[in-house]
Amino acid sequence: MNKILFSLLCTSAVLLSVSAQETDNNMLKYGFQFLGTPYVAHTLEVNNKEQLIANLREVDCTTFVEYVLAMSLSPVQDREANLLAEFTPNLQKIRYRDGIINGYPSRLHYIADWANNGVKHGFLEDVAAINSPDTIVLSLNFMSSHPQSYKQLASSPENIRKIKEIEKSLSGQVFHYIPKDKLPDNGFPWIKDGDIIAITTNIPGLDVAHLGIACYEGKQLKLLHASSTQKKVVISQGTLAQMLKNNKKFTGVRVVRMKS
Repeated sequence: MNKILFSLLCTSAVLLSVSAQETDNNMLKYGFQFLGTPYVAHTLEVNNKEQLIANLREVDCTTFVEYVLAMSLSPVQDREANLLAEFTPNLQKIRYRDGIINGYPSRLHYIADWANNGVKHGFLEDVAAINSPDTIVLSLNFMSSHPQSYKQLASSPENIRKIKEIEKSLSGQVFHYIPKDKLPDNGFPWIKDGDIIAITTNIPGLDVAHLGIACYEGKQLKLLHASSTQKKVVISQGTLAQMLKNNKKFTGVRVVRMKS
C-alpha cells in the first residue's frame, strides 16, 4: 500500500471511531461520522502521477460519498480492519473505470460515467430509472472545454484527447431523473435513507453539479453532503426540494442506491 495512503487511513481510523447517530443504514451510519469534516477541493490532486488517494480528514462532495460507499460495501465489526483491508479495494473500484488505475482519464470524473461503472459492476442500482419517467440526454464537454480548470489537463494534450473520447462515448446516453419542480419536500416513498443523490445541472457540458446522501428528518427529505458554502459536511437545513429551488443551476436529481 502507498505510504502516504496508509498514513491517511490510520489517522482517519481514529476519527471514525467516534460514535454516530444510531441507525441500521450503513450509508447513513458511516456518513454521519463525517459530520463537521472540512470541505476541501482538489484533495486527489496530490501529484502528477495518478494514484489512489484516501484523505478522510478533508472531503469534497464526491470524495465524501465515495468514502462512505466504500465503507458501506463491506462493513465489518473491526472498523480499522475495514479501512486497511477492504476499504481501499472498494474505493478503487468505485473511483476508477473497471477498478483499474491507468492515468488521470481512468478516474470517473463525470457522475454519469461513475454511475454506469457502479451499475455495470453490480454495487449500484439506478432507482430513478425504475421509478421516474423523466429523462435527460447527455451532452458532455465541460472538462475538455475548460482544461485550464484541471491541473492534469492544462499541460497535457494527450489527457485532453482521452477525456474528449470519454465525453463522446457518454454523450447521447439517456438517464432518468426527477425534475426539481416534481420533487416534494417529503420526497417519494421509493427514495430511501442512504440513497445517493446526484443533483443535475444546466451548466453547459456538465451532467451533475453536486452529490450527497438522502437523509429523512421526520417526513422531510434532506441532504447529507459536503457543502462548499458551509465548508464542512452537514445535513441541509432545508429540504432537498428547497435546495434545488434556491439554485438556478440545479435542474433535478438522479437517485442511485448501493446494492446490498
